[in-house]
Amino acid sequence: MKKLVCLIIFSVLILSCNRGKRYHDSESQTIEPIQEDIQIDILNDVRTFQKKMNTEFKDPSISPLLEKDKVRFTGLDFFPINTTFRVIAKFVRTPNEIPFLMPTTTGRKSKEVKYGEIHFKINEEDYKLNVYQDQDLRFGGDHKNDLFLPFRDLTNGIETYGGGRYINLKIPSGDSITVDFNKAYNPYCAYNENYSCPIVPSQNSLAVEILAGVKAFKE
Repeated sequence: MKKLVCLIIFSVLILSCNRGKRYHDSESQTIEPIQEDIQIDILNDVRTFQKKMNTEFKDPSISPLLEKDKVRFTGLDFFPINTTFRVIAKFVRTPNEIPFLMPTTTGRKSKEVKYGEIHFKINEEDYKLNVYQDQDLRFGGDHKNDLFLPFRDLTNGIETYGGGRYINLKIPSGDSITVDFNKAYNPYCAYNENYSCPIVPSQNSLAVEILAGVKAFKE
């Protein structure tokens, strides 16, 4: 009888271990590699963006830097890439908006229209930003699908440029849009006051630190 009980217990233990091993194998072979591949793609995408920016700033023919800064420029200062600040936002179109003149840092006015709203979460908190379309570019070939996302956050004037930052987007085909704050960049007037840059609307101020993208430029 004791031998029979021991045999039953041993069989149960073997079956339990096998079930556990199958579950562990499934988890490691299907979930983790997929997530890792996505992470690598995101990192490479942001690194490509950073490299492109630095290449443009080092090119004296197109760089926005002042002459004295071009000589010693080695690269922009970026926050470490953080996927917390890459969000899949709900995209709400606002087709009945009236075009308006957005103020800039000079006397120029930029003719814009509020194209839509993006709704998203960062660290489980809800946020909303307006996205705009330049009315002078919407009929212009390669730029007709461009959207403009200016924003301010709690890092402005400390780690980042005091006037806020920008992100370039494309009109999505559906009702969601990827917004990667790791691609946030400074307006050119952060480097050279001779440039005319749209001023971030007050509605686009975030009550959170966006610790991603380009930092303030130190001369």
